[in-house]
Amino acid sequence: MPQVKIIAKNFMDMVASLPAMKLDQLYENAFICEAILRSLPPLAKKFVLQMLYIDAPVTAKSMEEWVLPDGVSKYKVAVDRLIQLRVFIETADRKRETTYKLNPTFQANLQKLLIHGEVLAREPMPSNITVRLPNLEELEAYALDQWECFLLQLINSGQADKPSNISSSVMKVFQKGLLSQRDKETPRLTESGFQFLLMETNAQLWYIIREYISNAEERDVDPADLISFLLELSFHVTGEAYDIDTLTEEQRYAIKDLADLGLVKLQQGRKDSWFIPTKLATNLSMSLADSSSRKQGFVVVETNFRMYAYSSSKLHCEILRLFSRIEYQLPNLIVGAITKESLYNAFKNGITAQQIVTFLQQNAHPRVAERIPSVPENVTDQIRLWESDLNRVDITPAHFYDEFPSREVFEAACDYAREWNGLLWEDSKTLRLVVKADIHTHMREHLRRQK
Repeated sequence: MPQVKIIAKNFMDMVASLPAMKLDQLYENAFICEAILRSLPPLAKKFVLQMLYIDAPVTAKSMEEWVLPDGVSKYKVAVDRLIQLRVFIETADRKRETTYKLNPTFQANLQKLLIHGEVLAREPMPSNITVRLPNLEELEAYALDQWECFLLQLINSGQADKPSNISSSVMKVFQKGLLSQRDKETPRLTESGFQFLLMETNAQLWYIIREYISNAEERDVDPADLISFLLELSFHVTGEAYDIDTLTEEQRYAIKDLADLGLVKLQQGRKDSWFIPTKLATNLSMSLADSSSRKQGFVVVETNFRMYAYSSSKLHCEILRLFSRIEYQLPNLIVGAITKESLYNAFKNGITAQQIVTFLQQNAHPRVAERIPSVPENVTDQIRLWESDLNRVDITPAHFYDEFPSREVFEAACDYAREWNGLLWEDSKTLRLVVKADIHTHMREHLRRQK
């Protein structure tokens, strides 16, 4: 069965993949430098701060002396990360020894940041201009509602509580990765799309942002400028209002797309309009490994394969429906069962047993999350066994040969197929042979030469 894996990269991995010229351009923004510094491993931060006011290159041997003998592995990880991000520029001195020097642009802007402090490109709007702003609880509820509505539209536009208002630029991201559409048919989820729905919210967000940046050039937007704006956005204060007129034209288009995803909330006054960052936006520069934004679990699975989900979310119901049979839904409880038929349907859509098990474990209700295991072993084992039932037979394109003129020709054909690693089956009594389709052309030419 085909398995499609989505790798949701860390934001800094995307930064590291940019060309050297783009990276230098990014480091002209002091907030990018601070975001990079925040993301570095502790030892890498130490190296940057120690070399911040050193203009001459430092040899690798000298840097190794800054680390205790048992920290050699951490030293290599730190240096590799700094080189990937072009924070360190690797050179060689006259003695051909490896030396490292801080990126001049990065170094200069980080020095300014430490001396003069943080100065945002835009300041929060005064309260006498803005209308009533949502408090943090209302803003978090809005972000969650937008994100769930967005995911519901991804599953099925007819399931969303609100009319579809996803912008064309965001929809193009889905058309390439998560949705497929043929002619005039409605878009359907791909295997990657089904797997995407089982990811954690952080991983989903990073995937969307990564693809959104990757497709920036198709919208005539510089990816480096977009990364710079998104990272700068993470330094804004959650719940504060910022004037949209301070944004460039490209940033205004981006802020509308981010509003569709629940990263910002847009509001309109009598004369002015503004955007309010949510936690999803201000957490953009954080690591994927950070668990602070993970939601509380809600699923309880019993040994009899019954499943109880303590949630009022329509999105949770639709996600559980991907691999289970939903029997009924109360105002705050979803009752269902994990069955062979429901799992076969999930496997058919490209969802793997491990992804289902991981989802159930990560979303286990607090009452069962502390247990080991949080999901009964007989359930997880059976899910894997039902998946293996579909993988018992491997289909390999092949060609069948018979009616060989002699045993010598047959044995020579078998030897030839073995040399090409294409022999699947042979029967010396009936002189029959099956080989892989990949070597059919070569086998045919070999038999013609034998004649």
